[in-house]
Amino acid sequence: MGSFSIWHWLIVLLIVVMVFGTKKLKNIGSDLGGAVKGFKDGMKDGSTPDDKPAAPAQQVANASEKTTIDVEAKQKN
Repeated sequence: MGSFSIWHWLIVLLIVVMVFGTKKLKNIGSDLGGAVKGFKDGMKDGSTPDDKPAAPAQQVANASEKTTIDVEAKQKN
């Protein structure tokens, strides 16, 4: 009882292809590749410091300075 030989792996691969089909395996592979690419891009974006997080804080501060209008207010005659 050692590691599997190449013939064992080929039989397992053949069974997997027969169960899932080549189209389903292709879709799974492309989805997995896209997820890995997205993860790498996210890690790359997270490592570079930039001023983008400060912009939403400024918007919140500017929003509090504006006057608010009550849209449900009724005019008196």
